[in-house]
Amino acid sequence: MSVKKLFELTGQVALVTGGSRGLGLQIAEALGEMGCIVAISARKAEELRSAKVHLEAQGIRVLTCVCDLQKPDQIPALVDAVIAGLGNIDILVNNAGATWGAPAEEYPDEAWNKVMNLNVSAPFFLAREVGRRCMIPRRRGKIINIASVAGLKAGGLGMHTIAYNTSKAAAIHFTRALAAEWGRFDINVNAICPGFFPTKMSAGLLAQISGEVIAHTPLGRLGGEEDLKGAVVYLASQASRHVTGQYLAVDGGSSIV
Repeated sequence: MSVKKLFELTGQVALVTGGSRGLGLQIAEALGEMGCIVAISARKAEELRSAKVHLEAQGIRVLTCVCDLQKPDQIPALVDAVIAGLGNIDILVNNAGATWGAPAEEYPDEAWNKVMNLNVSAPFFLAREVGRRCMIPRRRGKIINIASVAGLKAGGLGMHTIAYNTSKAAAIHFTRALAAEWGRFDINVNAICPGFFPTKMSAGLLAQISGEVIAHTPLGRLGGEEDLKGAVVYLASQASRHVTGQYLAVDGGSSIV
């Protein structure tokens, strides 16, 4: 097989959670450009409509699904909608996430539960549903969990994000555990750990610490709109068919210093 063929995704169905904006939309763009039919989910219908227009202008076939992943009972219906509209899911990208800043000694119960539910529980429940309905019966599939370099560090830069850091560390080990269990079905499970990318979720924090972040990043820059795309395509394609249970830090080197 040629190298170009290894990266081709034509006709495959990809579900990207949190795909209406930010990193999720960039991921949907990348997969769509490589030939995927893309389903994107999010809580807000208006953001999904805007994302659909944006992606279709690039020639990408898109299905939008309103779903609140904080509510596990909505997950089967999400998978139902994608299967009914596009067919079996070949690629699942667990991208939707949440954060909350507060000192550990003052951290609210509801904040902890919100972050853990969306960053840890929802990816498992959705992977379980997609796995048993679409991937295990066909003995193939690609699952990509969007973790974070925050899962590799205890803190730093004056941030008080204990639930986020903890949840992203859990996402990394969830990736490893699921990869070990589902390898026998030829399902690859890997994670990407982005560093700081300017998004709606990170905008407030970056406004305060972007200079310090850049100073502590060997490549001396924040992540840009194209910087996650290659990693996602690699892990979604046959180019990574012998890679599973791994994480790839896309962070300009910030996690190594």
